[in-house]
Amino acid sequence: MLARIAHELYWIGRQLARAEHTSRMLDGVFHADLQGRPDDPAGVRLSWDALLTIVSGEPPETSASRDEVLRLLTLDPEHPTSVLNCISRAREGARTVRDVFSGEMWEAINTFHLGLLQRNISAAVQTGPYSVYAYVRERCGLFWGVTGRTMLRDEAHAFLQAGAAIESADMVLRMLRVALPADGADAEEHVRDGQALALLQAVGGFQAYRRSVPAPPNARPVARFLLFEADYPDSVAFSIEALHAALTAADPAYRGSPAVLRLSRLMADLDFRARTPVIDGTLAETLEIVQVELGMVDVDIAGRYFGNPAKPAARPVSA
Repeated sequence: MLARIAHELYWIGRQLARAEHTSRMLDGVFHADLQGRPDDPAGVRLSWDALLTIVSGEPPETSASRDEVLRLLTLDPEHPTSVLNCISRAREGARTVRDVFSGEMWEAINTFHLGLLQRNISAAVQTGPYSVYAYVRERCGLFWGVTGRTMLRDEAHAFLQAGAAIESADMVLRMLRVALPADGADAEEHVRDGQALALLQAVGGFQAYRRSVPAPPNARPVARFLLFEADYPDSVAFSIEALHAALTAADPAYRGSPAVLRLSRLMADLDFRARTPVIDGTLAETLEIVQVELGMVDVDIAGRYFGNPAKPAARPVSA
């Protein structure tokens, strides 16, 4: 496969995953805001300013209002993480790789893009943004469902899945690093329900958490679930395993791939940390280590498979 095609597929996967995660986080924070739960300094810090920090890697210079954040991250065609920007870029990328896309995949992403342009999303964001974010989630789900049923399981499929997996892991890591309490275990244990639930809602994981974890939904068990639960599709551990599997499928000589070797070490490290008793500070340290390693994996992927081309509007690695 040409490096140009592989690179485009990789970033189509990343853009679609970014759009879905951004819409889920916006929806989760919007509902938390409607519930009128004020930010607790000792609690989960999932607010409008925190959202901007998650997606940009840096805290905003001035505090942003709900309407400003909704407009910026949903409608702004220039912001690299806005839903509209991500879908537009993914659609443009899909147009250039039509020969490896099935007809149904192209129809799904093209209809998704046209639907966003045709809907009066500016008014919907002001009056009832839930419908907009539900539409984004449904269309992303439709695209990946059609992909699973109609796309040949070759290198093209592997690079598309690799992009989605690394973006999903990166977005969840950013969210956890910004939203979790900076204080020790005592502070975390007092965070019940509240915004810890917003963390789960921001990745669509509430029901999965309730079925998997007997502990109340406070900061530490929610964070461990989103980081270590290998059976939940949006956990960091699951995404890293999916990325490893995709690169293994794409590379006939994967045993010599720096990205695959780094991911193998990272998977083993995550498994060890998941089995290690929790001590104060361990979780924050793990989040930072994993995100730095993922950034290096991204560099390894670009160097081995894409010839180090310029990446479209990438964000800083650290949040």
